[in-house]
Amino acid sequence: MVGLQILKRRREVPAQLVKAFKGLPVANVSDCMTRMTAGGARLRPMHRSGYLAGPALTVKTRPGDNLMIHKALTMARPGDVIVVDAGGDLTNSLFGEIMVATAVKIGVAGVVLNGAVRDAQEIGQGEFPLYAAGVTHRGPYKDGPGEINVPISIDGMVIHPGDLILGDADGLLCVPFDDAEEILAATHRKMDAEKKTLADIAAGRLDTSWIDATLQRIGCNTEPK
Repeated sequence: MVGLQILKRRREVPAQLVKAFKGLPVANVSDCMTRMTAGGARLRPMHRSGYLAGPALTVKTRPGDNLMIHKALTMARPGDVIVVDAGGDLTNSLFGEIMVATAVKIGVAGVVLNGAVRDAQEIGQGEFPLYAAGVTHRGPYKDGPGEINVPISIDGMVIHPGDLILGDADGLLCVPFDDAEEILAATHRKMDAEKKTLADIAAGRLDTSWIDATLQRIGCNTEPK
């Protein structure tokens, strides 16, 4: 039944690809996806530090209810990232200290929650990657409905089960399964270009001619009047 179902994940990004992406600046990966994909500025790291990378185990739940998140924890394999579309509602928290302890014990790579958490101080002192949209002390309901391993969307970012989820201090990004290798190669090229730019800055030879060229193209004077 649509809205109340648990499905199998049919594919996932391989472990070697997750390892290859881990630690790469999310901003650089995002640039290589033409800056068109993001999980939204509200989703911020609740943990102290730590990079997030792993295949998505997706959850869609009604706002304020975490029944399907608990079920996802029983299904998760080491390295998975549980990604929850809870509608962005912050009325009730859907994840807290006890669930973090459960996830850590399983070996879950991290949690992304388009909703609220509680036990923020305890979570904030740890290194388990947990991204959320806010904090509230009010607890969740556990009645459903919800779905597991279905396509979800967070602030326009579509996540399919098994897609690669990345997160650092700048925020979150979903790299589609079919495009991951291409985006990895492009990211390395971008990082090489940025290294050259930084070297040019240090050597005092940074080329800024593009600024005036752009101003001329859009019809603006390049010298102060």
